[in-house]
Amino acid sequence: MSVRCTLSLALALSLAPFAALAEEHAHGQHDAPYAGFETREIKSLSQEDIEELRRGGGWGLALPAELNGRPGPAHLLELRDELALSADQVEAISAIYEEMRAAAIAAGERFIAAEAALSDAFSGSDLSEETLRGLLAESAAARDELRFVHLSRHLSTPGLLSDAQIRKYNVLRGYSDDPCANAPEGHDPEMWRRHNGCG
Repeated sequence: MSVRCTLSLALALSLAPFAALAEEHAHGQHDAPYAGFETREIKSLSQEDIEELRRGGGWGLALPAELNGRPGPAHLLELRDELALSADQVEAISAIYEEMRAAAIAAGERFIAAEAALSDAFSGSDLSEETLRGLLAESAAARDELRFVHLSRHLSTPGLLSDAQIRKYNVLRGYSDDPCANAPEGHDPEMWRRHNGCG
């Protein structure tokens, strides 16, 4: 390839991203995933986020426990009939849930306040890096506490449940297939069902 051809090809390749950007701009195809967020009172939190935090909801913070076979108290209470929870189990899980909810509401309010302070700070013009670090530290501490509140209660529930109830919980929540549906080839169906705690 001649030097002239090589230079022409290099120039064309270097200009390609700009041409694509210009074409995108001309067709109005801007990627604007945050459009509308500017009207939020707290820029980093939606109204739904705030409502979830203020009611003590999980906000997805307990997924490491939930998806590793450690049921959460809220969902256990929702599935009490399907799991055939005893009165004693319901009483113990309800106590865990109520304590968790109260602590989560308090931690959630702290996190909301921290995010509001961060949002307000950026609306001004005199935010220093030192102040920003302090605001971020407060937000992170509040979020860590909130996450601890939810995750730690997942440590309390497994000991209250039978292995069969935990397996059924995971099936009902869609995390695993129902081992009771079909016995694998070569297994005695009755023995398989008994081994897996099938009713």
